[in-house]
Amino acid sequence: MARTFSPKLHELLIVGLLAIAGWPAASLAASLDTLTSKDAAGGLRAALSQGVDIAVAQLGAPNGFLNDPKVSIPLPPALEKADRALRMVGMGGDADALKIAMNHAAEAAVAQAKPVFKRALQRMTIADAKRILTGGDDAGTQYFREATSAELTAQFKPVVAHETAKLKLASRYDEYAGKAASLGLIKTQDANLNDYVTAKALDGLFSRMADEEQAIRKDPLGQGSGLIKKVFGALH
Repeated sequence: MARTFSPKLHELLIVGLLAIAGWPAASLAASLDTLTSKDAAGGLRAALSQGVDIAVAQLGAPNGFLNDPKVSIPLPPALEKADRALRMVGMGGDADALKIAMNHAAEAAVAQAKPVFKRALQRMTIADAKRILTGGDDAGTQYFREATSAELTAQFKPVVAHETAKLKLASRYDEYAGKAASLGLIKTQDANLNDYVTAKALDGLFSRMADEEQAIRKDPLGQGSGLIKKVFGALH
């Protein structure tokens, strides 16, 4: 059952958070005149929600993974060492098609992630908020990773499987891995392609969210939301 807090306790919590965050003692009383508990919660949720929206929009768009070198999904480790050999014998086109299909599967999965994050925001507790406000530059992203990874993995896997099947990725993988195995470079059972793509999609999504969170913390006054400016700008 969710706990309810009195206005006075909310006020004390804000004072504590601001003090831990390094606000000068003389500023605390003045801050309470402009920053209510509702503002603090709203600003935090607005900042995290903005990071989610941007990350999902960027990576869930067509070629969202392929066009971003930081998160673009490479061949599974078991196939990486086979890539050069296959290119040398004229099979580079197979490797390229496999990479493209994997990244399209990831973008399709990420495009559907937003509701999971919104539910995690609704479940956020006072203790969670304290850790995020006073944590490192990616504390909010780490909260999401802990709160959503299991649900996102379960949600992503069937989407990835559907996309790989639609793009005939499974058959591409079997063909590619079979050729590599025939050269004695890998064993086809060394990698589960759908699990690999799902994990990489999650890593890419959280990486992009961390970038957005750090940008907000670094330049809160440059954000569009008044609440974000009010809460995070005051922490500078």
